[in-house]
Amino acid sequence: MRVKRRLRWAVVPMGIATAVALAACTPTELNGYLPGFEDADAKPATNHTEMVSGLWVNSWIVLLIVGVITWALMGFAAVAYRRRKGQSGLPVQMRYNMPIEIFYTIVPLILVIGFFAFTARDQAILETQYEDPDACITAIGKQWAWDFQYNEADCEEDEAAVWSMGVQAQTDAQGNIISELPTLYLPVDKEVKIKLTSRDVIHSFWIIDFLYKKDMYIGKDNYWSFTPTRVGEYDGKCAELCGQYHSMMLFKVKVVEQAEYDAYLDSLRDAGQTGGINDAYDRLQNLPGTGAHSEGDN
Repeated sequence: MRVKRRLRWAVVPMGIATAVALAACTPTELNGYLPGFEDADAKPATNHTEMVSGLWVNSWIVLLIVGVITWALMGFAAVAYRRRKGQSGLPVQMRYNMPIEIFYTIVPLILVIGFFAFTARDQAILETQYEDPDACITAIGKQWAWDFQYNEADCEEDEAAVWSMGVQAQTDAQGNIISELPTLYLPVDKEVKIKLTSRDVIHSFWIIDFLYKKDMYIGKDNYWSFTPTRVGEYDGKCAELCGQYHSMMLFKVKVVEQAEYDAYLDSLRDAGQTGGINDAYDRLQNLPGTGAHSEGDN
């Protein structure tokens, strides 16, 4: 009874201290120091970012609990079964302990299945593509810049599409980037579907604050659907080592109101940047199945 009473009096202040500590946490801390949560009053960047941060934070909490229990048991064993004064030789050896063996087999299995289930659930949501999005954009990676094409429907090239093309990164004598970074415009609170493709090697499309990235392959298109929910400017980059100037393969993302988004597309149209982006810019033209071959094959 005394032990239970002591434990109760120990748990109460620990619970109060934990609650106070969590209440004092900033949004950045509550979301596991992930980017995009620096402003306490700001919305999440997309409709999926809170789900991603929730999976991240809850996974760390479970792992820390497991770690604390494991460290406590290790410390207890080191103290309780230490060699006492006057003892010599090996301590009593135990060959089998079925309850403990079942415990350390079942618990890790439950943890692995749990992590897999929650990850698979969230990934299925992230990978669900909009059938009829409000904005359909093709993002094309190339060494070492980005092209963006704004399509009318189905993320396919058409005569009504407009585009902007990024210039490969250039540097001055000090190694600073001197070219203007390409900018991707997205309408806020609208369903967006992005088709991801590459002109040359494997790239990876990553908008940092959106907490998700997807690879871009030769001959295989990837898709990413989401809804931007916060107006603002964000940083993007290639997240796959793609050559000498990989670190300079950067871009900007501007999430704007629908009127500003439409005005930007009109400016591209007025500049004559219409129709599909020319496939002739693709570096690799001899992909399997294209019928391309060298004269020596005849």
